[in-house]
Parts: sequence; structure tokens; C-alpha cells
Amino acid sequence: MKAERTLLLVDDEDNIRRSLIRVLRRDGYTILQADSGAQGLQLLQENPNTGVILSDQRMPAMTGIEFLSQAREIRPDTVRMVLSGYTDLKTVTEAINQGEIYKFLTKPWEDELLRSNVIDAFEHYELRFENERLARELQQINIELEQRVEQKTREILLNVHALTISQEVLEHLPATVLGIDEDGLVVVANHQAEMLLLHQDSSLIGLQANDILPEVVCEQIKRNLNNDATESIDITLGDFRLHVHCGRMGQSSQAQGVIVVIMPF
Repeated sequence: MKAERTLLLVDDEDNIRRSLIRVLRRDGYTILQADSGAQGLQLLQENPNTGVILSDQRMPAMTGIEFLSQAREIRPDTVRMVLSGYTDLKTVTEAINQGEIYKFLTKPWEDELLRSNVIDAFEHYELRFENERLARELQQINIELEQRVEQKTREILLNVHALTISQEVLEHLPATVLGIDEDGLVVVANHQAEMLLLHQDSSLIGLQANDILPEVVCEQIKRNLNNDATESIDITLGDFRLHVHCGRMGQSSQAQGVIVVIMPF
């Protein structure tokens, strides 16, 4: 729904104001009228939603330029125009410099051109407010984005910290822990696993499980990959009697594979 458009007409001649109202009222404006600059300033104080001012230049007591200059102080967002039969370069220059005039129109006017100029003035006024609204929305979006980035950064730092602690805990567990992916590759191995299963100075990561684990354990891993069951078996590895616990990954994460925990009796 389009906002109401309020137009202020200022001219000391009644017949001029009546003629302007006759031409402009068909466009649906709320029209305020004043017969002097002083009355125009009072109406501006009382009507903060005034968008466009159309003022005569040659008025007693206060010229249009003087009025519009003061109007700018009261309502700086208004779009101000001068309508006068008296024009010279000096007057136009003063109007632009002192009152920040949008347009300088001449009397006598052509009705359709006058209507067009007033419509343009209101569009200019509304565009300024729309730009300010969009700027405020963009600023709010940027604030919210910064807050979300800060929150995500905190979450990432916390997760990294938790991962570091988890890795430290894993390394100090008195048990062999292996993570086997769906292709049978070792993707996680703690220090105890390296000591129990590795006979060379290299890493278990990336090796096939069936190259380092007994066949019975590998068969158990395959069964676990095909279902969510958690099973335990006892095996002999060299001189050690070991308890092997296998469980499917993914219960608390998106990881896929099997966790193998090996503990001595």
C-alpha cells in the first residue's frame, strides 16, 4: 500500500493557491496551503510527514528562498521546489544554494508539466527513504552475519579443542583402538595399536585391516559393516590373550565404519 503523499503549497495569492489545488488534487495528495513563509513553517512543524514543498518566490516579509532555507532546517528530508514568475540567474543560484532546491518552475505553468514535476518530486522523496530503509536492512543483515560468524568461529574453536583433548585421551588409553572405514582401511590408530600391531617403524593409517589383524577379527569387522550389532570375541595373538570388541560407527556422528577395541585379559 502506497504511503499518503502530503504536499505543502506556499503562495501569498489566494487565486494562485486555488489554481494549484485545482490542478494537483486529482493526483490524490493531502494538500496543505499557506499564504506566507511564516505560516508555511508552522504547518511544517505540525505535519512531519510532509514530503514536497512548492513555494512562490516573491512574497512579502519572507521570500521563497528564505522560507525554503528555514524549511530545510525544520524538515531536511522534504523535496523543495520554487514556482515563480520572476526568474533570473541570481535568484535561481540563491535558491539552489540556500534552500537546496530540487527544481525551479516558472509561472505561468503548463498543468501536465506541473503535475509531472510534482510526481517526480514525490518519487525522489520516497526513493530516498527506500534507500535509507534498504541501507538499515543491509546494516542489520551484516550485524547478524557477523554474529553468526563469531558464533560459528567459537563453535569451531571449541570443537578443535575438544578434538585435541579426545586425541590426547585416545593416546593414553590402556587399550588398542582402531577405526576401520567401509573399505577396510585403518583411519584411526592410537599409540597402543601401533605398539601391538606394528612391527616396523611406520604408521598403521592407510593399511588394510586384513593385513594387520587376525582373520577372525576381520570377519567380525565385515559382519559389523553389514549390520549395527555390537559383538565381542576373544582371540590369541602371539603370547597374548585378547578381548576384541567391535562396534559400528555412526551412533553419535556421520562417520561410517567400525571401531575396534582390543584389551588384554
